[in-house]
Amino acid sequence: MPRTNPWKTLSTKEIYKNPWIRLREDQVITPAGRPGIYSVVEARPAIGIVPLTANLETFLVGQYRYPLSTYSWEIPEGGGLEGEDTLEGARRELKEETGLSANRWEFLGTLYTSNCFTNEVGYVYLAEELTEGLSRPDETEELQIRRLPFEQVWRMVMDQEIRDALAVISLTRVYFYLKQEGRISF
Repeated sequence: MPRTNPWKTLSTKEIYKNPWIRLREDQVITPAGRPGIYSVVEARPAIGIVPLTANLETFLVGQYRYPLSTYSWEIPEGGGLEGEDTLEGARRELKEETGLSANRWEFLGTLYTSNCFTNEVGYVYLAEELTEGLSRPDETEELQIRRLPFEQVWRMVMDQEIRDALAVISLTRVYFYLKQEGRISF
């Protein structure tokens, strides 16, 4: 059942902006009827791609994540560009990070990455019928690529070796998609 917005926005002020995010501070009336402040990080769409070979192998991307000071294994993923269709963004990100291109794409839905403080929406794609090529990562990315059986990657999700939210959700959606199609039995 849809509900109406209990928040009232009085004003909005931009605090910070760069090519990837915008931070705004809203003066609000809270659902309790009191004045308050709500800070929102506005972000470009997040796009996650699970590339899958005919023999059910997938590719992970490893990189150091500065905000958490940790190394992270993830799926190929990145931010959509202004005005870019998310499928085109998925094609671009897959090629940039892995050198792969795909002839078959399946859209597996959207997700909210952290809706308590950001308006970022994630888009999940399965990419199949892959062709290998040269990767061209952004200058801010130092990537390591691993090609692994999907079953092993699924165990990495379950063992919490993969913790990136977009990767976990994307791999989970692919797992259930493949299970429904009868392509996996684990």
